[in-house]
Amino acid sequence: MNCRVVVEAAVPVFDVETEDEAIRIAISKTGEMLNPDLNYVEINMGERTSPSGEELPPAFIAADEALVALELEMTVFNVEREEHASRIARKEIGQRLENIPLEVMEVEVIEEETADEETTDETTTTDESADTESTDEADEDDEILPEFEDLVE
Repeated sequence: MNCRVVVEAAVPVFDVETEDEAIRIAISKTGEMLNPDLNYVEINMGERTSPSGEELPPAFIAADEALVALELEMTVFNVEREEHASRIARKEIGQRLENIPLEVMEVEVIEEETADEETTDETTTTDESADTESTDEADEDDEILPEFEDLVE
């Protein structure tokens, strides 16, 4: 089973005046810490809400210092359970982001195509393409490439 895991990070940023500046610096700082080892982790602005449900900007600034909420997404492959995927994501990201608190927000199972669906799709595509080709072209292709059964024998 493969899972997409979203982890929230609280990134501190120093000497900033605006929220936009804090967000840009936090994304850059996080990217530097994750790259090149985890360049497949997507970095997005986090979403914050007040207790009353009002949307807040992802950065909180006080005394020229900011705390920025970022969402880090990564895909974890070949896991047994969602809990296993969240542990792997926290460990991989947490090793590179020292002293930055992390919280798993979401674990989504990625649907895998079964072998039956893939063969059905391939058969359909082959049938459709054979219909569009002329019989002369199809005969030439048969002479150039042997059938699969002939190769197996």
